[in-house]
Amino acid sequence: MSKFRYVILQLGEELQFVEMPADYAYQLSALILRLNKEIDKLTADRVPELPAAVAECAELEVLREGTSLLTGLAYINRLEEVFASIQEKEYPLISLLTEIRALQAQLEQWYEEEEERSH
Repeated sequence: MSKFRYVILQLGEELQFVEMPADYAYQLSALILRLNKEIDKLTADRVPELPAAVAECAELEVLREGTSLLTGLAYINRLEEVFASIQEKEYPLISLLTEIRALQAQLEQWYEEEEERSH
């Protein structure tokens, strides 16, 4: 069994491929779905565009040159930065940030444990 799954996200015409530890791929998909459900409730001037989670798969073979594959931790770190920078006054943004940061902490721990195992 592979230790990774791939979450495929779509933003406009662009596809993003995120390599997630298999045990956490569903959490990223669920988080993206929840963020998309809540993003319209934000009242800040600059609300980021979010990709839609379109698929998850166990194996991925990228055929187009220049297509990038993000690690789950890199993706969630970027997502946390984007949401932390939103100047929201009405919506309880902290609840969304808490969910993002919870997955971020789990991924950091997973990558640390993987690094320890490989030494």
